[in-house]
Amino acid sequence: MRITGLKINNFKRFSDLSIDGIPSTAKLVLLIGGNGSGKSSVFDAFDYVSKFSKVTKRESDSYYQKLKNKKLAIEIEFQKGVIKFISNIGSQEDGGYSESPLVSGGNFIGRSSLRIVPRISFSKINYDGKTLTHDIDAPKSFIEFDTRFNFDVNKFTQDINRAMRAPIFRGESADTLKIFKEFIEPFNKSLSNIFGEDNNTAIQIAEYEEASINTPPKLIFRKGKSLINYDLLSQGEKQVVITLLNFIVRKEQLANSIYFIDEMDAHLNTAIQYTLLKEITENWIPESCQLWTASHSLGFIDYARQAEHAAIIDFDQLNFDLPQVLIPEPKDNLEVYEIAVSKDILGRIFDGMNIFFVENKDNHHYNSLGITKTIFVPEKNKQAVFFKAKNSEFKGIIDRDFLSDKEIEELEKDYKNLKILRYYSIENYLYHPDNLAEYYNKKNKSFDKEDYLKSLIAAKNEIKDRLIIKLMSTRTSYPFYKEVQQEKNPKKKWYTNSNENTNFTEKIAELLNSDNLEDFYKVFPIKNNATQIPQRQNIPLSELTKTKWFEEQIKQLIC
Repeated sequence: MRITGLKINNFKRFSDLSIDGIPSTAKLVLLIGGNGSGKSSVFDAFDYVSKFSKVTKRESDSYYQKLKNKKLAIEIEFQKGVIKFISNIGSQEDGGYSESPLVSGGNFIGRSSLRIVPRISFSKINYDGKTLTHDIDAPKSFIEFDTRFNFDVNKFTQDINRAMRAPIFRGESADTLKIFKEFIEPFNKSLSNIFGEDNNTAIQIAEYEEASINTPPKLIFRKGKSLINYDLLSQGEKQVVITLLNFIVRKEQLANSIYFIDEMDAHLNTAIQYTLLKEITENWIPESCQLWTASHSLGFIDYARQAEHAAIIDFDQLNFDLPQVLIPEPKDNLEVYEIAVSKDILGRIFDGMNIFFVENKDNHHYNSLGITKTIFVPEKNKQAVFFKAKNSEFKGIIDRDFLSDKEIEELEKDYKNLKILRYYSIENYLYHPDNLAEYYNKKNKSFDKEDYLKSLIAAKNEIKDRLIIKLMSTRTSYPFYKEVQQEKNPKKKWYTNSNENTNFTEKIAELLNSDNLEDFYKVFPIKNNATQIPQRQNIPLSELTKTKWFEEQIKQLIC
């Protein structure tokens, strides 16, 4: 169940709002914008539809209408159909609704921002099938306190008890390993993914206490050597526990649903914001479900911008009284970060600094050099770094891969903020004979450079034919000159199935066929090859970044 478009009229803040073009592949839809920008109005619309479809308690329409003498309308477009809700309140007709059926089996599950429960108490609602399927424990409106966590805790402990005791009446032993894997292991694994595995800072559920006549159930967590009752956790820790337990208890309801939750990032630092959204999107939201959440936090924005299955909708600076049409932001649009950190602040923080985006986690190697007024920031791949350097004031460093000297010269001329390594990847620098020679010399250890070079050549010749076969197809994945506006650029053909690409492929093949180090080493992927050579084994890469040779090579590149 995936939403691809939304229209709301005369609803809450908006006179006429449309969100169009949400990809059907979007598992996550992140609404960004400042406080009061109207993000929560979308969740109110989902809440309205949800309560109407389930025939549960809800506010009167006057709560949702912007103008009291005009109909409100909600239209939601799915992959496989459209649902419409039109209120007749305020017109001359009798009150009522017209609707199209929900997409088969479809479901809306929502959580408001007011859901931090300071201490666990008894759930006022007893468990039965309708509690979950009809969302009976939901608050009346999205501005009221959401205490469903109490129900979640009570059901979680009851389900464990039921699983432990049921076999007794069949004369069987409880399968404790199965119970652990169903209830405890997923919970603790997610806590580790979010908080990390440092025992002194991360929390793990360690035990629970059943509810009695006078006391509600308890969840006990281990942190370091201490056992801590849920009531004593920090607000950020409670936020994560409440969110995760909701997914654990209601996982069966997530299938074929829209799950929407407001301000999931409250009380969390940037790193945990990122890991929380990643964990939920990738490990708890099933493929048949779509997660909608709202935020103006850096961690959430950063994850959504990098994730291929996410769409970002920017609500900032909208005029609520005029028709507004929003579409997902391009993934290479760095301005989405301004919701979390303004340009003025960034300008002051990084005033006079050179900011280079680099591929994957190579930033650790570059930053270890401590180059004055220079910061290296990670990006997920070559394409992301390239678009950063092409479309902003930031700079980028990408791997050479299978590029010729001519291409490097032309690319750096066309894209002034782009730098390209002179060897295949940063590992080629670290395992270069000259770099290893300096490393071994500093350690007062012998290094046979000639023997190492012979081993390199042998390893290269062993795989060169396989590399050459894939050269042309590999190059077609490179992002250069693929923009629509550059359709007529003759250099576009360098990275397509064309004669131009064939010519460059032949030049790369010539380099690979050479046994001269400064020819083949430019285009030889050493990271995952030649690993059996003894001279490069058991050396931490962090040690190989401390040489003068490596520092000079990188400084020469970025100057």
